Amino acid sequence: MTSQPQGPDATPDEPHFETTTGILERYRRTVENETNAGLLLLLGAAVALLWANSPWRGSYQDLAAFEVGVPWFDLTLSLGHWASDGLLAIFFFVVGMELKSEFVTGSLRDPRKALVPILAAVCGVVGPVAFYSITQLVTGSGEFGGWAIPVATDIAFALAVLSVFGKGVPVAARVFLLTLAVVDDLIGIILIAVFFAGEINVLALLGAAAGVVLFAVLVRLRVHPAILWPVGIATWAFMHSSGIHATIAGVVLGMMVTARPRDGEEHALTHRYVGALNVYSAGLILPIFAFFAAGVSVVDSGGLGAMLADPVAVGIYLGLPVGKYIGIFGGVALMIGVFRLRLGDGLHLRDIGAVALVAGVGFTVSLLIAQLSFSPTDPHEAHARVAVLLGSLIAALVGGGALRVRARHHGRRRREHHERTGETLDEETI
Repeated sequence: MTSQPQGPDATPDEPHFETTTGILERYRRTVENETNAGLLLLLGAAVALLWANSPWRGSYQDLAAFEVGVPWFDLTLSLGHWASDGLLAIFFFVVGMELKSEFVTGSLRDPRKALVPILAAVCGVVGPVAFYSITQLVTGSGEFGGWAIPVATDIAFALAVLSVFGKGVPVAARVFLLTLAVVDDLIGIILIAVFFAGEINVLALLGAAAGVVLFAVLVRLRVHPAILWPVGIATWAFMHSSGIHATIAGVVLGMMVTARPRDGEEHALTHRYVGALNVYSAGLILPIFAFFAAGVSVVDSGGLGAMLADPVAVGIYLGLPVGKYIGIFGGVALMIGVFRLRLGDGLHLRDIGAVALVAGVGFTVSLLIAQLSFSPTDPHEAHARVAVLLGSLIAALVGGGALRVRARHHGRRRREHHERTGETLDEETI
């Protein structure tokens, strides 16, 4: 730590100890950077993979299986399930608020401007599902249970790749990717709620619904967040008992937070709450989830070759980069060529091709769906998780390379315009 004088009586030799608040503020600024948030996710996954395939892998498995109970709700879960069912609900709460903001005041407010990325997101779901299904048909595996795994786009990772490799690309590419990823998240959430629900407990579901209503009322009354937390936790517990995946409670509660400021308020509640929770969501919760979700023991699963030869894995690790690319790029090309829809300012169809590749970075939601699609004792579950990691890596590397090519193209275009006219293009870039 650096030593610096604090106040009029301090001397240069007095040590200055940073407060906890100061440390949190510095960490918050760090994880607000999309690249740093993506690196934290990658770090969590890398540590898990290394540990799960080391001579000490038994201790990793023991840690993930260690059970912690909450007596108030008569609920006992392993640490791995607390990460995917509990902590991830807070991440989905933030996602819910971001969705609400986008629909009320953001990029999804104007349907005409949002139409192309919204339809691209739909095509980007259909493409991987079709690719996965065709793979199972061609190989004759008949394992269609993992069809939903390659549909997701990880916002944090995808934006990190765009920020690192897309410098010089028109900023419209970022708006397109962000809108596409938000809609993609919404579709993923609907898929989890509809297709991965267990046996429905009606009373528990009614309890969750009552919790959502109470939460919405309290939010509009502007009560202190300390009152909202117990209501949110109780709603989560009811949802967990209802048979619907507990993370859905986070999304629904997030959608209940108001997205417009009242008179006298500088920012809407969604803006304030997202700002307050993002340090925990991006900087703590997602890396912890990645740590527990990515820890697949390759050495105990027949080796990497056997895992990647599984048709389920093939449909995922190729479905993410290839299926997404075919769906998004093909869908947008059709919209432009046949229906004469327009892209954002300065954006070319080839830019969409690069963005479509980056959208194949699945990770968080794909890992969650992989856990929901197969039983933990089913070998396909481990194969699917490895395939998500590999497919996301392929999409990030190939998409990053494509973005660099497009960035150089736009750089040449701007230089040529300046040489030809003596003027600088009025174009905002990443």
